[in-house]
Amino acid sequence: MEDCVFCKIIDGKIPSEKVYEDDDILAFKDINPAAPIHVLVIPKKHIATLMELKSEDMNIVSKIMESIQKIAQNLGIDKNGFRLIANCGPDSGQEVMHIHFHLLAGTKMGPKLCHNSR
Repeated sequence: MEDCVFCKIIDGKIPSEKVYEDDDILAFKDINPAAPIHVLVIPKKHIATLMELKSEDMNIVSKIMESIQKIAQNLGIDKNGFRLIANCGPDSGQEVMHIHFHLLAGTKMGPKLCHNSR
């Protein structure tokens, strides 16, 4: 997608601080980190949301999970843990319509993910 910021990062049109890359997956540091370690893990294939995954894309999800394990080991956060978040759609807070996983670590996190505004 020409207007997708993550596709532009994949194509090298926008710089990023890469943490991991292979033929199918790219991981890079978030420019507005929510934790001391905040990495975005994305497939190189453009898929807007988790709801748009097709059966032929399930191998990509598996590869993403494998890459997250490698990234956690490389960053030394595999023992103490990390939080993995995937937003889906506008109500979830997904800002870039390209599947991505937020890998957060480097601090002890509380049990809550968001506040209840009701």
